[in-house]
Amino acid sequence: MTPVELSRTVLRAVRRAVDAGELVAPVPERAQVAPPGPGGRGDYATNVALQLARPAGRPPQEVARILRAHLADAEGVAGVDITGPGFLNITLDGSGAQALVAEILRRGARYGFVDEPTGDVVQLHHPREVRAAVNAQAVARILRSQGALVRTSCADEPDPAWAAVLGVSVDAHGTPAAPAPLKVNIRPVPAVQDPIPLGRDAARWALLHPASHDHPRITADHLVQREANPLFRVRYAHARTRALTRNAAALGFTSAPGDVQDIATHLVDALAAHPPTLATAARHRAPDRLARHLVVTADAVLGVQHAVLPLGDEKPSAAHRARLALAEAAGTVLAGGLSLLGIDAPEHL
Repeated sequence: MTPVELSRTVLRAVRRAVDAGELVAPVPERAQVAPPGPGGRGDYATNVALQLARPAGRPPQEVARILRAHLADAEGVAGVDITGPGFLNITLDGSGAQALVAEILRRGARYGFVDEPTGDVVQLHHPREVRAAVNAQAVARILRSQGALVRTSCADEPDPAWAAVLGVSVDAHGTPAAPAPLKVNIRPVPAVQDPIPLGRDAARWALLHPASHDHPRITADHLVQREANPLFRVRYAHARTRALTRNAAALGFTSAPGDVQDIATHLVDALAAHPPTLATAARHRAPDRLARHLVVTADAVLGVQHAVLPLGDEKPSAAHRARLALAEAAGTVLAGGLSLLGIDAPEHL
């Protein structure tokens, strides 16, 4: 079961509880599911019981107990626990990771994107400053991935070097003639140093990885190919997933989604967290959240890469094909996330 499918399963449980008269509350449009936080358990957690408690006029723990009864027997659900003030912690059966990998490979770079436009119209306006311009462009891409119609504008004509080197584009400059229903001013802490000497990828990462209220660090460290450089780790992890596919082909086998929970729990959790990360980054206009999530995903990839291919005289098995599919899914997520940030994902590094 994928995160999207599990969200629908949670909503069906809410609807059944409402239809049975156990809860008197409106059924929400969506139920957010994500890997459980500290103190949680299982594969995913949802705060839908806390969300419904006030309109239902019931304590969150009581709402959670009602919903647990409707969730526990859902197809693909192995167990449901209640933790904290009323979080529902859901454990999937063994096919959960397999379905997640298959979903990522099917959707490709659009994994985590919403399927239909939301109708939201957003105007992103920013001053004539390089970090603001890069942030606005990345926020626009993330918002569009979540179904919004977005237009960007700059207070004055952007520096031509921003487009030539950093790939910055702006829909209009000057005062917006027809403001959108939702106008958002993008004003991160400005970059003190000129990021252009770093080149497109390192400069964009230097401007996007820190939170907007933090000062960006514009140094040559972003160009160094070593583990201390987060951008290098993300791009290297993607290149490793592509190399694993090439090496597997040389050994005569290809990928097939299967059971990988025995070696890759952290990586599966990171991949499952990609859609809610995009949603949160869009809601808070915060591309840094996506950048940090890519680092987490890359570190998880690098932690399991050596278990993907057969060792020595070992013959390729179903386990190796499943691990390769997981690595390919991770590469897909890394490439898609980097693309939203306007950064290249090389196949060789």
